[in-house]
Amino acid sequence: MNKIFSFMGARKILFGRGSFERLGECLKELKGARPFVVVDPGLESAGIAKDIERVLSAVGLHAVLFSDFRPEPFLESVDGGARRARKEKCDIVVGIGGGSAMDMAKAIAVVATNGGKSVEYLGLNQIPAPGLPKIMVPTTAGTGSEVTFTSVFVRKDLKKKQGMNSPFLYPEIALLDPCLTLTAPPDVTAATGLDALCHAIESFTSINSNPMSELLSLEAIGLIAENLRTCVHEGKNLDAREAQLLGSLYAGLGLANAGVTAVHSLSYPLGGKYGVPHGLANTILLPAVMRYNLPGAVDKFAIVADAMGEVGDGLSLREQAEMAVEAVGILIEDCGILSTLADVGVLEEDFEELAGIAMTVARPLENNPRKITPKEAVEIYRDAF
Repeated sequence: MNKIFSFMGARKILFGRGSFERLGECLKELKGARPFVVVDPGLESAGIAKDIERVLSAVGLHAVLFSDFRPEPFLESVDGGARRARKEKCDIVVGIGGGSAMDMAKAIAVVATNGGKSVEYLGLNQIPAPGLPKIMVPTTAGTGSEVTFTSVFVRKDLKKKQGMNSPFLYPEIALLDPCLTLTAPPDVTAATGLDALCHAIESFTSINSNPMSELLSLEAIGLIAENLRTCVHEGKNLDAREAQLLGSLYAGLGLANAGVTAVHSLSYPLGGKYGVPHGLANTILLPAVMRYNLPGAVDKFAIVADAMGEVGDGLSLREQAEMAVEAVGILIEDCGILSTLADVGVLEEDFEELAGIAMTVARPLENNPRKITPKEAVEIYRDAF
């Protein structure tokens, strides 16, 4: 408690079964008349456009749909979306889908009004003014993008990921309906759910955590550990889906206020160079980074183990902390997800290049409970290989 801290997030959070039906009301609340809806391409092909049109037509609105981007989107796609939003004279942006769709929506909202190129806004606090109002609707549980101030994209020219980080990226409304996550297939459910666990563990062990962020991060760890297996293997279980989405929300609020750690720095080059999906890259690296970080946060990792349901009676603090790494590994295995860098085609000969790129992703490394050099980054990659 010997620190000054602040706490931020989306201005309003609307959570619950069937809450998607209130999207039109949310648009009206923000005085939106011409919504620009950024929707995951897979969702659009699956027919979600009809649901969007139905919900909006109930309040007399019609959407301009935009889905011209790929998973793990390129930065250039933001500029195309912003041009379309300006051309259509849209006055509010809605992001519906996973992290890629919501990151796109948040970035389009600020570039559409601030002008220029999206590359100009990369980094911390480089966005000069607020953008269009934003409503985020996650369909995975998940990235937490609906409550964060970050949008991350692939830089084709640099073969790595970079992000925009600004309070102007916080959504005005986060609308979370667990019913929208019921159709997520097992592999997507596993990867996004473990991504949320990664956010929770990283934010809890970040040196910039605070009492409020720790409360949320720890609750997220417990909810995810208890419910993710059911979501993966019994995908229509709405109780589990609801609890998992709540855990993802808490994890997103935790990372927005405490930051993430070395897992994210090391995972960004995997997305940029190899195209490894963000959640999968984080999942593969999480146990290796936890093993490396143990000496820097033994007490916290022991608490993580307890939150995951591990019983450490009679064990030393270090042994209890090690149980957290083991519990994460078992959860990954139970979810049936790829778990090594070799599984996703990463070459051992590229470790030094990847480590060099990772060291440029400075903010998460600054939050890490143990300092990392390029040589040590290579060893973490080797451990995850």
